[in-house]
Formats: sequence, structure tokens, C-alpha cells
Amino acid sequence: MTRIAIRPVPFRESEMLRQGGVHPVLARLFAARGLTDPRELSSELAALSPPAGLLHIDMAAVFLADAIAAKKRMVIVADYDCDGATACAVALRGLRQLGATVDFIVPNRFEYGYGLTPEIVALTAREKQPDIIITVDNGIASVEGVAEANRRGIEVVVTDHHLPGDTLPDARVIVNPNQPACGFPSKNLAGVGVMFYVLLALRAELRKRGVFDASTQPKLIELLDLVALGTVADVVKLDTNNRILVAQGLKRMRAGAMHAGVSALFRVAGRQARTATPFDLGFAVGPRLNAAGRLEDMSLGIECLITDDEDRAWTLAQQLNEINLKRREIEADMQDTALLHLDTFEPANSTTIAVFDESWHQGVIGIVASRLKEKFYRPTITFAPAGDGWLKGSGRSIPGFHLRDALDLVSKKAPSLIDKFGGHAMAAGLTIRAEAFDAFCAAFEAVGRDWLSESQLERVVETDGPLDDDCYTTQFIALMDGQVWGQGFAPPVFCDTFRVVSQRILKERHLKLLLEKNGMRYDAIWFGHTDALGDRARVAFRLDANEYNGVTRVQLLVEHAEAA
Repeated sequence: MTRIAIRPVPFRESEMLRQGGVHPVLARLFAARGLTDPRELSSELAALSPPAGLLHIDMAAVFLADAIAAKKRMVIVADYDCDGATACAVALRGLRQLGATVDFIVPNRFEYGYGLTPEIVALTAREKQPDIIITVDNGIASVEGVAEANRRGIEVVVTDHHLPGDTLPDARVIVNPNQPACGFPSKNLAGVGVMFYVLLALRAELRKRGVFDASTQPKLIELLDLVALGTVADVVKLDTNNRILVAQGLKRMRAGAMHAGVSALFRVAGRQARTATPFDLGFAVGPRLNAAGRLEDMSLGIECLITDDEDRAWTLAQQLNEINLKRREIEADMQDTALLHLDTFEPANSTTIAVFDESWHQGVIGIVASRLKEKFYRPTITFAPAGDGWLKGSGRSIPGFHLRDALDLVSKKAPSLIDKFGGHAMAAGLTIRAEAFDAFCAAFEAVGRDWLSESQLERVVETDGPLDDDCYTTQFIALMDGQVWGQGFAPPVFCDTFRVVSQRILKERHLKLLLEKNGMRYDAIWFGHTDALGDRARVAFRLDANEYNGVTRVQLLVEHAEAA
């Protein structure tokens, strides 16, 4: 079941924002999302939380400044998703500008798994002979890997944003807003955001030492397109601090002041960088980078982000696009297979989904889990074979069901079922033996029955209520597009009751509608939906400026509709 709900709006906060000069509708939207002070809307870099608030960042700056002075060799060990790739590119570009000798290595996820493992340390030592390893977007859980690096005389700087386990690695320095005793106000920095902050602190340390002054220092602001891309693609919460980083990156993209690889990725995705939005980063640019890490090797994505040669960037972007098309094909096949497996699945009788197929690809199971979770609105884990009788699982969850904690409970109740697991509330991964699959399904479902109530298993489309007639304009859409919406700061969805003037099925997959309210008519489309609506409907929708034959018109993108 799906129902439409309207977000409550605290009147006092909404009024304060309006009196502070915010557009009345935006004041209502912001107040409903917890904003209370117009100053929280600042997108200026001066409003960023200062680096000094990050635990050990000064220690990291001193250590890296000493290493640069001593001409030590550094190697970045990156993660294989978009956040990892952008963090690696930011680290390489920034450190080189600040005088470091630095290279990178990105492990193949299918051979080496996740994080700084002892095997990756051995590989890095063999291929790169570093004095220092810097992890980006990983490392906080790499207790054994850091121990192996120490054993080999390689010092490790961990930069990460993931939640730590009970034991921290014995690294030379750890910078992570989520480590114990770190009082940094934004716990939601992505891996790329943490690395950007380390560079800011390092530059300040080098200024203090007289290496640069304010006029000769490298312009780290030039890295913000990469910071914005990684932050949005990693779906971290867009709190005040992250919104500033993203707003500044988007500003550079719209002005054409972005790196060759980012520009090429926009072009290959058929998107206009001059009107870049968080949606473009999350659904067009990011997936093309992620595809490399899912199916092949993320070094291709990193090469695209670190080259300044526009022709080379375009060639790499086209290769990434090809991999993404292949990923989509694999995903579509896997989804069809999953739906066959779930042919007799009755959501009313189950609180969770766990599904496995021998033919599935490890790199794509997370996306398929996400699609199934959307379709059935149940915590979902999909499994693929990982060789030698092992299965790799990737899960996605719904609000109110903390997936990592659920796996933790399964492993406590049945210690032999899960080999290893990790993750957070909404996404997690695990490894089990193939013969343990049925027992795992039963144990996972038992946790679901324990934890989830009927109301939690009902999908709620949260909306911002009705919209005034004079806001159905391209000017109002432009005003909304000028804000940074995303995870934890949801894009506006409005709802109202309309008369359904006409409806037809488009390309056998979508419902094309003409809706009427107060004598005004609006084109609307409900993607992936073909069931007809009655004469009157309550519609939850997003506003969209649809350009066709050089004419831009307002269109409603339907999120959900029900009989009125």
C-alpha cells in the first residue's frame, strides 16, 4: 500500500524565514525540512565549518607537510565507487599542487574485497614502494591492513567517513568525523569531503611554514566540482555544510570552470553542465563513474578525473559510458530473473526479501536490491556467487529498519550463518556460505517480523501539500532549481486534487495525462505506470520545465496518484 502524506510545517520557523527575505513557498519548504535560520541557507565558502574542528586534522597536516619536505613517496589507496574515485582525484590533484610526490592504486573489488586489506598493502608495496599510504573513503575498519603496513615500515594516514568498529586501526593519523571524540559539527561529510578538508589544513600548515603565501598558494577551490560530484553520488545527508560544498561545485560547473573529465561525463550523458543540478550528478554523471567500479576497475574512472587533456577525457568518458550501458543490460536481465524468483512472493506475508541466482554479477546486486526494495517496499538483500562456495550479498533497506543492526542480530543469534558483514542503516553487504542461504533467509525474516510493524511496511509519499496557481511557472522552477536538494533535504513534491481531462499510454510504459485545476490545464506524465486513473485524482508530483522544439513548458512529473 502507498499513501500520500503532507509534511508538517512549523509556522514560527516558516514566518522567520519569510521575514528574513526568503520566498514564501521556499520558506515553507525549508521550515518543513528543519531549517530555522536564514543563515543556514548561505552557500558561501566562508560559512563552511572550519577544518580545525576535525579531530587530528592538524596532526595530519604537520605529518604530510614534513613528508613533502622530506620528498617521501605517497600512494593513495582508493575505494571503487564514485566517492572513492573523486576523493582519489582530489587527493592526487591537491597533494601534487602542494608539492607531494604521489601516485594511486585502486584495488579490483572482486579480487581484493573492500578496504585496506593486507593483500592490498602487499600489492601496493610491490608495485609502488611507498613510504606513506593515504586511504580515501576507506580504512577506518582496516585493522589488519594497517598492521601489515606498519610491519613493512609503511606509515598510514586514514581519511574516511564510515562508522568505525570497536577497534580503530593503529594508523599514524586518522581523520574521520565519525571517529570517537571527534566534535566536528557535520558528521555527514563524504570521503571526498574529508580529503578536501585535509588539503585545506595542509595548505594552511604550508603557509605557516612560508612555503606559500595567500597570493602564491594553490587554489583548492578548483577541486569543488569533484567534491560536489562525490558528495551527491554517495547519497550522504546534505546538511548545511555539505550543501555549501555542493552549491559551490555546481556553481563552478554552471560557469564551465570544471575539470575535463567532469565536462566529458556531462557531455556523454547528454546533460548540460550550464544548468547542472544535484539530480544530474546523482543520476547521470555519478552512475557512469560507478559502473567502472561495479563491472571492471575504477582506475579508468580516476584517470578520467585526473587528466587535463580534453581529448583523452572524452575517450575515457565514452569508455565509461559503454561500461554503463553494459551495466544497464546486466541489471535489466538480473531484475527480470529476480521477478521470476519472486513470482509467488506475497508482500502481505513477508517483511523482508532475500534472493539469489547462480548467474548474477557481484557488481550489480546492490542496484537490483535497490530496485526490488522500491518495487515491493521491503528490506531486500540480493546474492551472487563469489566462488569457492561463497555468496556475496548486497542489501537496501526502508526507513525504520537498520540493516547493519539487523545483520548484527542475525549473526548474534546464529553465529555460524554470516562470515562477515558491514554497512549502515540503509545499505549493507555480507558474505555467507551457499549452503547457509535458506537458513539466512529464515533468520533475516524473523528479525523483520520482530522489528517491523504494519504501518512501517506501508510506503508513504511525503509531500509539501498544494501549490499556489501562480507558482506553476518556469520562473518558480528556476528558483527551486537554484537550491541544493538531495538526501536528507528532500526535493519538493507537491500534491493536489485535479480533474483528469485525458489520459493515454505512451510507449506502452508510461501514463500521459492532461490535468485541470481552477480552470488551468497541465501536462503530466507518470513514468513506469500504465493503470488508468478515474475522473478525479489526488496527485503527488514534482514540477519540471520540459523543453520541446525550443519551447519550455511546465510539466508535472507524477510520483503517485490515487482516486480523489
